[in-house]
Amino acid sequence: MLVAGTETPYLTLEWSMSLLLNNPKAMETVKNEIKNHVGFECLVQESDLGKLSYLQNVINESLRLYPTLPLLLSREASDDIIIGGYLVPRGTMLMVNAWAIQRDPVLSDEHDKFIPERFDRRVDDKYKILAFSVGRRGCPGTNLGYRVLGLTLGTLIQAFEWEGLGIEEVDMSAFQGLSMAKLKPLQAVCKPCSNITHIL
Repeated sequence: MLVAGTETPYLTLEWSMSLLLNNPKAMETVKNEIKNHVGFECLVQESDLGKLSYLQNVINESLRLYPTLPLLLSREASDDIIIGGYLVPRGTMLMVNAWAIQRDPVLSDEHDKFIPERFDRRVDDKYKILAFSVGRRGCPGTNLGYRVLGLTLGTLIQAFEWEGLGIEEVDMSAFQGLSMAKLKPLQAVCKPCSNITHIL
């Protein structure tokens, strides 16, 4: 629980910030949303998260493109079942490749692009995002995870001006392991926003 509760949020924050630095229009949209719904008299609060839908879209899109656990925890088939035309006997251990499912071109238009707006539409498909798993074995910390990510990312964007190093885009290469971290850690330059220094 300690590893899942600490490693996955910081990896998601690093991916989210990297994606936003490579997509300045999306960064500007998040800033404007925070400016319009929260302002600069206080930092983003948990009660504000329901009003920050684009910020939530950014988090969902980051989790879709770069799930911190690309392979979900294994499952065991409780009965004989046919999956994709294949007979899977009872007792077989199954691995779910969340990374491949979430980037499937059949399920998502422009599946390799960062498009937070794709989550503007209400999605009834609970399998669109598998980062926290689903069903009875889903992560018990899903709601807490979304709150921590929203508060932290929202506060970082509200309180600081961000830019990458140099003119090159942030390298989005991933280290493929049990968890998916950036191959090269994010390096960026930040300075406090002038209209919120009275709080900082």
